[in-house]
Amino acid sequence: MAEEEESIRPEFPIGRVKKIMKLDKDINKINSEALHVITYSTELFLHFLAEKSAVVTAEKKRKTVNLDHLRIAVKRHQPTSDFLLDSLPLPAQPVKHTKSVSDKKIPAPPSGTRRIDDFFSKGKAKTDSA
Repeated sequence: MAEEEESIRPEFPIGRVKKIMKLDKDINKINSEALHVITYSTELFLHFLAEKSAVVTAEKKRKTVNLDHLRIAVKRHQPTSDFLLDSLPLPAQPVKHTKSVSDKKIPAPPSGTRRIDDFFSKGKAKTDSA
């Protein structure tokens, strides 16, 4: 029986999962068995999300899974939606072209001062004095 337990290896790199877990300041030590369980659980959860997203993609008659398909799949599964939906990026909104800061006329800074942009740009003069 011990050999069967050893043969189950998650596809995710265990070392990387451990590093991610250690990012939490409350976690000092990680038990080997707990690390394997969390790694395997993460793998199973991502397979679940991929399968549900693929179903939505097929329903939409698309070949590529996108963020909208993932959001729909998460919304359909209540337990997943409860904790994950708020963490997903919002769907892409159509971008309306508005005047950017560079399109607007910006008055010259007062004498002896400079714009904050000049501070962060390399190779430009510190002040525009004439």
